[in-house]
Amino acid sequence: MAKHRLEQSGKGARIAQGAMVAGTLTLGGVAIGAGPALATPVAIPGVGTFELPGVNEKQVPNQFKPGKVAPGPIKGLPKLPPRANSEGQVAADAAVSKIGAPYSYGSAGPSAFDCSGLVQWAYKQAGKTIPRDSYGQLGGGAPVPASALEPGDVLIFNGGSHAGIYVGGGKFVHASTEGVPVQKASLGSMELTGARRY
Repeated sequence: MAKHRLEQSGKGARIAQGAMVAGTLTLGGVAIGAGPALATPVAIPGVGTFELPGVNEKQVPNQFKPGKVAPGPIKGLPKLPPRANSEGQVAADAAVSKIGAPYSYGSAGPSAFDCSGLVQWAYKQAGKTIPRDSYGQLGGGAPVPASALEPGDVLIFNGGSHAGIYVGGGKFVHASTEGVPVQKASLGSMELTGARRY
């Protein structure tokens, strides 16, 4: 244990004593725990790299050090079952099944659609109820960044006045306007206002 003495000049000298012992700093009789200054990176294959404070590099097995690749699957973990068809994928497939159906303002299927009617009908096929109009669809669900779109995400265009369903591969299905049947289009073909996941 080391003692340090600090004297200040001026009216009446003041003395501060402190000690640094095993990660604890004592100032004027109050002990303050000092956290570790560094953290050790640990890489978990298939998950990511994490900084673990209080762990030194010698405590981390080689296969979990960043830049190392695990020799094979981690033993003892159960195998995950194949992913089931999500509601979003079911809705996307339902929308694709209506390509070629006529546009009809105010219609929500099963033989003719307007934009938000197609989206609502597709989600109904997946067993999910969502709002009927595009503005309601924009206000529901959870927001999704364009970089993380998945099949079934509801796309809202032109400030909220148009809706479609993302089907993957940079494409979406929509019922655009009178005289134009339900069709598949490229994501960049219209101004995207937002995307929602239901």
